Amino acid sequence: MRVIDETGKQLGVLGLEEALRLAYERNLDLIQVTEKVDPPVCKIMDYGKYSYQEKKKTHTATKKQKTSELKGIRLTFNIGQHDMETRARQAEKFLKEGDKVRIDIVLRGREKALGNFAREKIGKFLEVLQGFVLYKIERELKKEMRGFSMIISKQ
Repeated sequence: MRVIDETGKQLGVLGLEEALRLAYERNLDLIQVTEKVDPPVCKIMDYGKYSYQEKKKTHTATKKQKTSELKGIRLTFNIGQHDMETRARQAEKFLKEGDKVRIDIVLRGREKALGNFAREKIGKFLEVLQGFVLYKIERELKKEMRGFSMIISKQ
């Protein structure tokens, strides 16, 4: 196995017994860093310090990851043009932050029988949104209990 000492200097390819003896003499541990290469790489260092550094490395990696949330935009059947543009700007803000946007149109009472008009309203909303930002459809328009919904994300 290839052995590296605590200062980072390579000691060369050594046998297991000799590497363990060197680690024991220095009151340190022999840690296998990687086994994917031939010969495997081992380091002479303090195991507590090594495990702390690994935890710290994984913590900072998960901290840097951005999870995309699902944000919602709710439209009504009788939405006005200005309100639609306001909601489109809000959806644009969500998309630029990297979030997915769920667009809902809520139907009440007799509006539930007018599904085609609701589809047209969502189509108009998507046209208005197209003027602000490019998007792709994650989930097609789907009929739900209280209306229709779809999910879009940034292209």
